[in-house]
Amino acid sequence: MTALPLKDRLKAQIAASGPISVAEYMASCLSDPTDGYYATKEPFGADGDFITAPEVSQMFGELIAACLIGAYDAAGRPDHFVLTELGPGRGTLMADLLRTAKLRPDFLSAAKLCLVETSSRLREIQLDKLKGAPLAPDFLKSITELPAAPVLLVANEFFDALPIHQFVKTENGWRERMVGLDAQEALAFGIGSAVLPEHQIPVSAAMAPTGSILETQPAGNAVAEEIGLRLKTYGGLALIIDYGYLQTVPGETLQALYRQKPDPVLAHPGHADVTAHVNFEALAAAAQSAGARSLPPMTQGDFLLKMGLLERAGRLGTGKSHQEQESIRDAVERLAAPNQMGDLFKVLALTGGQGRLHPFDSSSHMGSGSR
Repeated sequence: MTALPLKDRLKAQIAASGPISVAEYMASCLSDPTDGYYATKEPFGADGDFITAPEVSQMFGELIAACLIGAYDAAGRPDHFVLTELGPGRGTLMADLLRTAKLRPDFLSAAKLCLVETSSRLREIQLDKLKGAPLAPDFLKSITELPAAPVLLVANEFFDALPIHQFVKTENGWRERMVGLDAQEALAFGIGSAVLPEHQIPVSAAMAPTGSILETQPAGNAVAEEIGLRLKTYGGLALIIDYGYLQTVPGETLQALYRQKPDPVLAHPGHADVTAHVNFEALAAAAQSAGARSLPPMTQGDFLLKMGLLERAGRLGTGKSHQEQESIRDAVERLAAPNQMGDLFKVLALTGGQGRLHPFDSSSHMGSGSR
């Protein structure tokens, strides 16, 4: 007997048990073991629904490597640490990072590579990408499985795929937005009975008009808190790179991409990539609550330029054909221009100690774990 498509299963579940939260819908769309987006699609690269920064140019991973190696040096070059990436996609960023790290054998000899990935299909793709790399990865399902050691962590476009909750401003408070069925038995948004507690309503939302939407990200905040706890306990650095906003304000950012085009969020569950913008203020607060230090976030453009993007592009283009040089210039534009990825994407650094960390400020580094 042929299994029902995800959309039909969701309808049947709602008909039997009632509406589901936006978070539950989002989790099903992306992570259903048989029909979820990451179980069935090739989301990354030119053939996928989106192209991440590592797929734009090798320079992205190279400059991430330079930042992490700088943190390793500032920490006094510890004998051992965990190098980890959350949601490594196709493994492109880590492949470029490890290739760059070959210039520093001491960094590689001290590192244990752990990739946090729940999709068995993506694990295979990542393993293939890292064939011949100087470090072989251990795959983990959760950040809680990381070894007890200092950590150098990168999460690029990881948090945007974690489920969010939405609340709608009504005359009776902020009530949770749900996914149910309309009169034609199609998936439709509605308002449930759950109310957002008063202490969770940000000051910026106090005067929001009726009908406004407020998004919360408990799943993302929980991961940030775990990162913060590990940084406080063992020391290290975490770089979180994603598209998002720096202050908690009302507004809807839930979106879907289907065949590389914007799509109604409820139209193609399991076939479209469903994401939401990341609340960096909330992530930083969660990590700080666990004892980590959060540095002022930067735009991706500022981060890459201060890490030497233009200089690296110049060296990469030396001796290349005019067409290759033009391609490198296009990549720089896409990664760093304010009207492309440069301003939309932010870089948040979390640390476990005090000291210097380039390029964020003059008083932070990997540290020993103390605040």
